Amino acid sequence: MADQKRPLQPGESAPAFALATANFDGTVSLADLRGHPFLIGFFRGLHCPFCRRQVEQLAGVQPTLRAAGLETVAVINTPVERARLYFRHRPTPVTLLCDPDCRTHRAYGVPHAEFLPDASSGQPEWPYGATMAQFQAARINPTGELPEPLQPMEANTILNAKDHFELNEADNAIFEKHATQLVGHFLVDANGTIGWAQIEALDGPSSLCIFPTAAEIIAAAGSLGR
Repeated sequence: MADQKRPLQPGESAPAFALATANFDGTVSLADLRGHPFLIGFFRGLHCPFCRRQVEQLAGVQPTLRAAGLETVAVINTPVERARLYFRHRPTPVTLLCDPDCRTHRAYGVPHAEFLPDASSGQPEWPYGATMAQFQAARINPTGELPEPLQPMEANTILNAKDHFELNEADNAIFEKHATQLVGHFLVDANGTIGWAQIEALDGPSSLCIFPTAAEIIAAAGSLGR
């Protein structure tokens, strides 16, 4: 899969993929899904408490989407063995796929935030050329669970502790390599064409972990030609 340098937009073709599933044995590909419209969300790995919550949110909206004829798919960048162990104890009806290298994220153009060197004279441009100071200044509390908006890494630590989620070796390796991966959602029609796209935090790091609401997804699905 070739890297896509910008997020795919409505009217463009969805890139092919074939990924291992976390909640049942086997793989799922774009070819398997073709013929039916579907929502696909690209997330960070299980190390991200906000992404774990978003998978739960997708599970909540799945019956409404399925009633409208859409399947629901989520891609996380956790290795499949780790993901299968986690979801064996916390099952989800969402079809959950694993891409620890984020190749599918890149093929769909979901950004990976990059930072300018400390001595750079370049103009900061989030998310492709941000400064570390810009990221450190961000404050988030998207779910309202924190006592106040906190720096994103601090928020992760607090929520993981609240969830009693302990990062293992696989989680730490993914976090080290893909900590600044952003999240994206795409609605794909029955012919494999993008009908709607939403990318996390394009306006700056203080919008990190704000995901589309169930109402937004359902509204977008209602306008999807099929």
